[in-house]
Amino acid sequence: MPGLRIEGGTILMDLEQLKYPGDLLHEAGHIATTEETSRPFIGTPKISADWPTDGDEIAAILWSYAAANHLQLNLDIVFHPGGYKDDSEWLIEQFNSKNYMGLPLLEWMSLCTKEEFPKMNKWLR
Repeated sequence: MPGLRIEGGTILMDLEQLKYPGDLLHEAGHIATTEETSRPFIGTPKISADWPTDGDEIAAILWSYAAANHLQLNLDIVFHPGGYKDDSEWLIEQFNSKNYMGLPLLEWMSLCTKEEFPKMNKWLR
């Protein structure tokens, strides 16, 4: 993502290169939903070659939706047309319809319950 890079548990940001500020929440979602033992290796050669998996992407997307909701951000800022493989509009429609793909993953990670989502019990796995 232009202007953003994760190194371990830190997001490095280049404001001159940053194209979409909402991407910051998505990257934070990757940090938050990655297992604690793997988190320090994000952005290094020590992270698993298959990271992030499709499941990791889904979890980070849904986490970033919950964070946007909590922060009362317009979803168009986070799910901008320049990302999400041209599915940003579809994602917003799904979330507005309370169709939360990936919710079982966030529940399994003990971050939330389906009854209270998008309220999170905790933000870090």
